[in-house]
Amino acid sequence: MDVKSAFFNGFLEEEVYIEQPMRYEVNEHEDKVLKLNKALHGLKQAPRAWYSRIDDYFLKNEFIKCPHEYVIYVKIKKNDDILIVCLYVHGLIFIGNNPKMFEDFKQAMINEFEMTNIGLISHYLGIEIKQGEDRIFMNQ
Repeated sequence: MDVKSAFFNGFLEEEVYIEQPMRYEVNEHEDKVLKLNKALHGLKQAPRAWYSRIDDYFLKNEFIKCPHEYVIYVKIKKNDDILIVCLYVHGLIFIGNNPKMFEDFKQAMINEFEMTNIGLISHYLGIEIKQGEDRIFMNQ
């Protein structure tokens, strides 16, 4: 899944001020700066604000953060259904053993964040991935 607005919807943990953009200065206040309420794309705090927002969401929704890799979250249900989610810049990759959990997760992500389901993964970190009915082939 791809997050359309990952770096635009994160709230900042500290105060950030910017100069007024050219051609958008406030008349008679050109020497003043603007205080940002949300992270902007390109702002060095934007990735941290995005991660903080989605991390809070996962932890509030019964996901467990992997203690060894901070971008991996796991949700295990009482019937041993499992969903593993990996954050990748402004996208999500997930695997598991229950297609209903996939659909519920996708819908929850679309409802909470502005996301697009881009389908089955075909490439990841230089690895080609082909998925069949009962197999997954990976080739570098």
